[in-house]
Amino acid sequence: KILLVCAAGLSTSILMKKLEKYAEQNGIELDIDAVGIGEYQETCANYDVLLWAQVSYQLNTVKQGSGKPTAVIPAQDYGMGSAANVLALAQSLLG
Repeated sequence: KILLVCAAGLSTSILMKKLEKYAEQNGIELDIDAVGIGEYQETCANYDVLLWAQVSYQLNTVKQGSGKPTAVIPAQDYGMGSAANVLALAQSLLG
Protein backbone atom coordinates (compact mmCIF):
# COMPACT_ATOMS: atom_id res chain seq x y z
CA LYS A 1 0.00 0.00 0.00
CA ILE A 2 1.54 3.25 -1.20
CA LEU A 3 0.56 6.78 -0.23
CA LEU A 4 1.69 9.51 -2.63
CA VAL A 5 1.95 12.98 -1.11
CA CYS A 6 2.45 16.34 -2.82
CA ALA A 7 1.59 19.95 -2.10
CA ALA A 8 -2.09 19.59 -2.97
CA GLY A 9 -2.55 15.98 -4.11
CA LEU A 10 -3.45 16.94 -7.67
CA SER A 11 -0.26 16.21 -9.55
CA THR A 12 0.28 12.98 -7.63
CA SER A 13 -3.18 11.88 -8.75
CA ILE A 14 -1.86 11.89 -12.32
CA LEU A 15 1.13 9.78 -11.27
CA MET A 16 -1.17 7.49 -9.31
CA LYS A 17 -3.19 6.72 -12.46
CA LYS A 18 0.03 5.88 -14.33
CA LEU A 19 1.13 3.59 -11.50
CA GLU A 20 -2.23 1.83 -11.45
CA LYS A 21 -2.10 1.27 -15.20
CA TYR A 22 1.49 0.00 -15.06
CA ALA A 23 0.68 -2.36 -12.19
CA GLU A 24 -2.38 -3.73 -14.01
CA GLN A 25 -0.40 -4.30 -17.22
CA ASN A 26 2.34 -6.10 -15.31
CA GLY A 27 0.22 -8.19 -12.96
CA ILE A 28 1.31 -6.27 -9.87
CA GLU A 29 -1.13 -5.97 -6.98
CA LEU A 30 -1.21 -2.34 -5.98
CA ASP A 31 -3.19 -0.34 -3.44
CA ILE A 32 -2.35 3.34 -3.86
CA ASP A 33 -3.75 6.74 -3.01
CA ALA A 34 -2.69 10.36 -3.46
CA VAL A 35 -3.20 13.18 -0.97
CA GLY A 36 -2.02 16.69 -0.25
CA ILE A 37 0.46 17.48 2.48
CA GLY A 38 -2.31 18.64 4.79
CA GLU A 39 -4.03 15.25 4.67
CA TYR A 40 -1.27 12.67 4.93
CA GLN A 41 -1.23 12.48 8.73
CA GLU A 42 -4.86 11.38 8.82
CA THR A 43 -4.27 8.40 6.54
CA CYS A 44 -0.59 7.40 6.66
CA ALA A 45 -1.17 4.68 9.27
CA ASN A 46 -3.06 2.71 6.63
CA TYR A 47 -0.10 2.53 4.21
CA ASP A 48 3.20 0.65 4.05
CA VAL A 49 5.22 3.30 2.19
CA LEU A 50 4.99 7.07 1.84
CA LEU A 51 6.38 8.63 -1.35
CA TRP A 52 6.69 12.38 -1.49
CA ALA A 53 6.81 14.73 -4.45
CA GLN A 54 7.59 18.44 -4.46
CA VAL A 55 7.61 18.68 -0.67
CA SER A 56 10.98 17.14 0.16
CA TYR A 57 11.66 19.78 2.81
CA GLN A 58 9.18 17.91 5.03
CA LEU A 59 10.82 14.48 4.63
CA ASN A 60 12.66 14.19 7.96
CA THR A 61 9.67 15.38 9.94
CA VAL A 62 7.43 12.87 8.19
CA LYS A 63 9.85 9.96 8.67
CA GLN A 64 9.96 10.61 12.39
CA GLY A 65 6.25 11.28 12.78
CA SER A 66 4.88 8.42 10.69
CA GLY A 67 7.34 5.64 11.49
CA LYS A 68 6.82 4.47 7.88
CA PRO A 69 9.39 3.94 5.16
CA THR A 70 9.45 7.30 3.41
CA ALA A 71 11.29 8.72 0.41
CA VAL A 72 11.15 11.59 -2.04
CA ILE A 73 10.35 10.61 -5.61
CA PRO A 74 13.28 11.77 -7.79
CA ALA A 75 12.23 14.84 -9.78
CA GLN A 76 12.95 13.20 -13.14
CA ASP A 77 10.87 10.11 -12.33
CA TYR A 78 8.07 12.30 -11.02
CA GLY A 79 8.11 14.67 -13.96
CA MET A 80 8.22 11.89 -16.54
CA GLY A 81 5.69 9.76 -14.70
CA SER A 82 8.07 6.80 -14.65
CA ALA A 83 5.84 4.21 -13.03
CA ALA A 84 8.49 1.48 -13.17
CA ASN A 85 11.04 3.61 -11.31
CA VAL A 86 8.55 4.85 -8.71
CA LEU A 87 7.36 1.31 -7.95
CA ALA A 88 10.98 0.15 -7.74
CA LEU A 89 11.62 2.92 -5.19
CA ALA A 90 8.64 1.79 -3.10
CA GLN A 91 9.79 -1.85 -3.26
CA SER A 92 13.33 -0.89 -2.23
CA LEU A 93 11.94 0.84 0.87
CA LEU A 94 10.15 -2.36 1.86
CA GLY A 95 13.32 -4.42 1.51
